[in-house]
This record gives sequence, structure tokens and C-alpha cells, in this order.
Amino acid sequence: MMRKGIILAGGRGTRLYPITKVINKQLLHVYDKPMIYYPLSILMLANIREVLIISTPHDLPLYEELLGDGSKFGIKLSYQVQLSPRGLPEAFILAEEFLNGSPSALVLGDNIFFSMGLQPILEKASEDIHGMKVFAYPVYDPREYGVVEVSAEGKVRSIEEKPQHPKSNLALTGLYFCDNQASSLAKELTLSGRGELEIVDLMRIYLKQDNLSVHNFGRGAAWLDTGNPDSLLDAANFIATIERRQGFKIACLEEIAFNKNWITQKELERHADDQKNSSYGKYIYNLLMSCK
Repeated sequence: MMRKGIILAGGRGTRLYPITKVINKQLLHVYDKPMIYYPLSILMLANIREVLIISTPHDLPLYEELLGDGSKFGIKLSYQVQLSPRGLPEAFILAEEFLNGSPSALVLGDNIFFSMGLQPILEKASEDIHGMKVFAYPVYDPREYGVVEVSAEGKVRSIEEKPQHPKSNLALTGLYFCDNQASSLAKELTLSGRGELEIVDLMRIYLKQDNLSVHNFGRGAAWLDTGNPDSLLDAANFIATIERRQGFKIACLEEIAFNKNWITQKELERHADDQKNSSYGKYIYNLLMSCK
């Protein structure tokens, strides 16, 4: 059964107020494209072609206007309302009907990943439909993150949420690949002291089953969280630097779809025409020229 994707793009984005007073955080731009393009590109790179976007009643129509049914990217998009955020595992509950027994991949809408070797890592994770795979990234101060401790053999030893005395420097990123148990297991969770379902509690169930694995991005990769003004600016500057110096775009959805033969050259040309006045559109034109 093919894996399906979920993007959790709800929340109020209060750390970005007043910017997010009237617009969802994941609709803000990160340099030259909407933030939502970045997590969507991760799912596409993992060969996931059916994706559910979860957001607020106010913002969901804006996502539909921006992305449509996904056909312009060679994928199928669905949309689900989240009335109020109750923790990350709620995404699996809201997506239960959409998943219909399929394995899933959940990515947070404000996370950006970059690595030259990212696509084969994601493809391999997507092909393995057993258990739960999470992705970790070394950080200087892990006390503000969920932290995973891994043995020398790569086995998960422990998971902690924002520990005062972390057992490792490996922070959990906002990317989770799960088997077809995720929705049913999420419904068994109870609310934590802060009134939310906790992703670490879901991970502990998989750990108890000896069904939890971790991929450590390590050096040479970037994981960017865009939850506050400084990190949003840092992410934009990072994307701009890479794109200007290396000449390719990060998270160009049309390029990913074209390279995977999900859209034709004629469709790619139409998308370039629609955006011809922007640097993004000009980049797609350059892709077309390289094909001739």
C-alpha cells in the first residue's frame, strides 16, 4: 500500500505576532516561495503523491487557492480543518479517513530541511512501511527540543521532551514516517499536563514495540525551524545564499514533479508562463531550455 503524506499547518503562530495576526504562518514567504512549499517538497521527494493539508477554517481556503488539487505538481491534495491545535498526534487522528489504512509521513508545515543527499534518504524511509522512523539533528542546546538518545549500534534508548539535563544533543525534527498503526495508536493517547497529545508519547509506544528507528542528519545537512522572527529571517537568508551561489532552487515543486515525470514538458512550460515575471518563473524557463 502506498504511503500518504500529512502536512500539519495549523496553529496561531503567536511567536510571530503581529505578522501572523491575519495569516497562517505557513503561508508566509521564506525568501522566494511560500513556506508550505518546503514541507510539501519533502513529501514529493519521498515519492509521496497523496497529501493531506491540515489547517484552520480561516486559512484552509487560502491553501486551496494557492495549491489547488495538486495536479499542477503531479500530485493529489486534500484538505482537513483543525478547529484548535491539540498536539502533533492529532494529525494522525484527523487524517484517519484520508489514510484509510495506509502508512503515513507527517511533516510540520514550518520545518525546512536541506541536504544534497536528502532525496535517497527520504525515498528509503518511505519504502519501509514497518514501524516508526523519526529524524534527529544535532543542536548546541537541546533543552528546548524533544531529545532522543541513541546507542552506538543505532538503537533508541530514551526519548525526553525538553529535558533540563539532556542525555544527548540529538533534537527531534518535525518529520515522522509511520506504519498503518499511527491513527489508532494516537487515539489511545491521553492529554499531557499542557493539554495536548504528545508526539513523544506516540514514539514511546513504538519504542516499546521495538519498532522505532532514528535517522541522524548529522553534519552537512540543515534543519531550519521558522517559528520566530529571527529563525524566519535566518531561514530566508540561508535559502537565498544557497540559491544565489549554486544556481538551483530549493523546494521548486514544478522541478521535482518534472524530474519525476509526474508532469510533462508542456505542463512545465505553462507553469513558467503563469509566473514569468518572477525569478521563480524564470528559473522554470531555464529548466525548459536545458531540456531542448
